[in-house]
Amino acid sequence: MKKIIIIFLLLQCALFAQSYLISNIPLPKIYIQNLDPYSCDEDCLQEYIDNEMIFSFLSHVSSKLDNQELDDIRMMSVSILNLGSNILCDKVKIAILLPYKIIGKYASSTTNASFAYLITRNRSFELKSYKIENESVADILSALLKIKEDGFKYVIAPLTKNGADIVSELNPEINIYFPTIHKQDVNATSEFLYYGGIDYRAQNNLLLNESVSPLVIFNDRSSIGKKLANYQEERFYEINVTRPPIESEDINYSDYNDSFEDINYSQEYNEELSEYLTQEEKVIIKFTIPKRITNLERQLGENEKIQKGTFFLNTPIVKSGMIMSQLTLYDANATNILSTQINYDPLLLSMTQYKDRKNMIIANSITSNNNVLIETNSLLGNDIVYDWINYTTTVGMDYFFHLITKESRKYNIEMVDNQMVYPIELLKPSKSRFISYQKAIKPDFLY
Repeated sequence: MKKIIIIFLLLQCALFAQSYLISNIPLPKIYIQNLDPYSCDEDCLQEYIDNEMIFSFLSHVSSKLDNQELDDIRMMSVSILNLGSNILCDKVKIAILLPYKIIGKYASSTTNASFAYLITRNRSFELKSYKIENESVADILSALLKIKEDGFKYVIAPLTKNGADIVSELNPEINIYFPTIHKQDVNATSEFLYYGGIDYRAQNNLLLNESVSPLVIFNDRSSIGKKLANYQEERFYEINVTRPPIESEDINYSDYNDSFEDINYSQEYNEELSEYLTQEEKVIIKFTIPKRITNLERQLGENEKIQKGTFFLNTPIVKSGMIMSQLTLYDANATNILSTQINYDPLLLSMTQYKDRKNMIIANSITSNNNVLIETNSLLGNDIVYDWINYTTTVGMDYFFHLITKESRKYNIEMVDNQMVYPIELLKPSKSRFISYQKAIKPDFLY
């Protein structure tokens, strides 16, 4: 009995352990023999499911089913049980290039997303990770040479813009997909390089259609926060003002060593900003919020210049929740609150009160769902429903699998000029879930 308990505990540990290293020991395959002399139609298959006779069900389903619900059950069982296929085919070989010290947790999660996708396709595959400490030219070149030497022609590479630029310059002439990068952010012309990052510019353009003046922009010190804030300022003027605007004040509190004690609104500044708030002109106010700041009274308290404005949040989810609660606390009377993909997170629903978020609109590019892949990822502790990098990794795996095997894709997302083009929808965080505010449209219409 003690031996059985020990074995059981070891199996539990193995189940929940995670690593970005992939074992070279193949998983055992399970084969189910059909000994039933009679055929089984859809009603028969449903009866097996209703009676929890999963192996009898599986013995009759060796290929895709027309009934989507039954086929989802088939595919989920194939993934969980690692069922063997009788179809003889070439092995699918895909490599993963991992700058593990730079991308942190995504070294593990993008590997899990790739693995989860492949085990649902019921084909023999080899998935191998190549670790690099950083994105230096030497490290990337060495890894790419090793990948080519090992016979891999398809690579998933969750790199930063710096790493993607280096790969573009090296031009290794193997198919590489960057789930973290949008093509418009890099200078690339190679037919071998593919980009899966979401289109933040298109998301901003769609959101700014909902904006009014004054536009109050919050961002943190991160590069993405600053980049989004600058783009929103530029774009807001383009779509709202017909003549050259007065230059707005950029209040950057990051210059004050995380403290507001030395900041005072001058009489001259107050008078100048009052002039902005006319019917002829539109005004933008920008706040850079340092990491340790939790009290926004100096920005929001009795500040008439922000009343009834649009508030654009380019901050992580926890910081965004703090800002939203204080917009209510200091009676900012927000017309609406806007945010891109960075705040599409279920944590928003639990960490904010409904009254704080009821006027919020979020842009989202994760619009295609596959129940089998969602559940398979969930078994590995992975999220492809809200985490956009895991999602774009899965979409890239799907595209490469299609190129290799010529089988149909699971995600009907268009690849245009080597860039995945994700439809964008607008959502509102309701009391318990995200609900549709505007149906998904293609980004082509947003420029």
